[in-house]
Amino acid sequence: MRSASSAFSSYKQRKPVQRSRSNCEQAEQEDFFGEKLDDIGLVITPATDLSLRDVAQITRYANTQMFDSLPGRGGFTSTKIAEILNFRRSLPAFITTAHVHALSRSPTVTEREIFELMKANALRKIVIPGRGTGGSAVGEGLVLFKDLEAMLERSDGVDNGMKQKFLDHLRAHPLTPGVAVTAFSSTELSSLKRAGFLTSSASSAGSYGLDEGPCTALTATSISTISRAASGSLAAIGGEGAVVEAGVSPSLRRGCSQSDCSSILQLALPNMGPYLRLLTTARTHLIFLIRKSSFYEIPLYLLRERWDGGISKGDAAAQANKSRGESSEVLPARTKKWKQFSGLCFEWVLAECVGSGMLELFETGSVGRAVRIL
Repeated sequence: MRSASSAFSSYKQRKPVQRSRSNCEQAEQEDFFGEKLDDIGLVITPATDLSLRDVAQITRYANTQMFDSLPGRGGFTSTKIAEILNFRRSLPAFITTAHVHALSRSPTVTEREIFELMKANALRKIVIPGRGTGGSAVGEGLVLFKDLEAMLERSDGVDNGMKQKFLDHLRAHPLTPGVAVTAFSSTELSSLKRAGFLTSSASSAGSYGLDEGPCTALTATSISTISRAASGSLAAIGGEGAVVEAGVSPSLRRGCSQSDCSSILQLALPNMGPYLRLLTTARTHLIFLIRKSSFYEIPLYLLRERWDGGISKGDAAAQANKSRGESSEVLPARTKKWKQFSGLCFEWVLAECVGSGMLELFETGSVGRAVRIL
């Protein structure tokens, strides 16, 4: 007996085609906010952790929250995972002063606390000339003295006796970022320079684009720090005894020659080059993402999605498509966040840009917080 035929029996069944978004749909998303966002007030700090009370906590928090954890199914090969983890492990526990100010609520109180922690040998300021100007300079930052000790202890190029001698010298001069060459022998200086803990200060003159004397960059308090101090206070002139505590004799207070400056080496940290290169390229990329939007302002949630490579983590529609096997999301391993920045956290880069004065946060009242380019 012949089975009953259907009008659609001659048609072959086909699987649904996964179509990518067209250029028109992408352009529509880019221009979704065609008008200026409402501004109902500035946000003082991008910090989301309300338990941050002091500079030491902020420094530790910024170092531990620098990178996102590796996703479980991100498309990473074992070689790429090892490369990312080794790169992260090689970076110094350094944080810029701009980042610290971004996560604090009072610049004046923060600067005073930094000064007191430096005097107590709990904190150390690292100044690297030639890395930007003004508030956007990325070559000035802080490191906890315990972290500096740990990095020195892990160094294989410096013997134990030299390690202890170097630490004793740093404790004896807590406010100076420079080390006189007369304090160590030429062999000891060479080992410290090869290990990355000292660097030449010859390039410091004129590196900040200001009319400074050759040794100005070697003082314990930077120009950006002095500019934040209260008018008429000791901090506004560098603090009490700043010149003497920096290692300069009273006879040289009126200035120093180029030969005097060449006799001082700058305190540094190992692998500062890759760290600063990662920081500068990440800040540039974040600004580039904001410039795609009209009026150079964008809601924070949309900027975070762009930084993550267009991957919507909590989108219900995206999760439903994924459960049906229709997901067209890009794997994290193929995004710039992981290929170039090794999973650098969005909030960390945002704090760097806000603290350096490149961006500002504000409340919209309708789409939450937003950010604009200054």
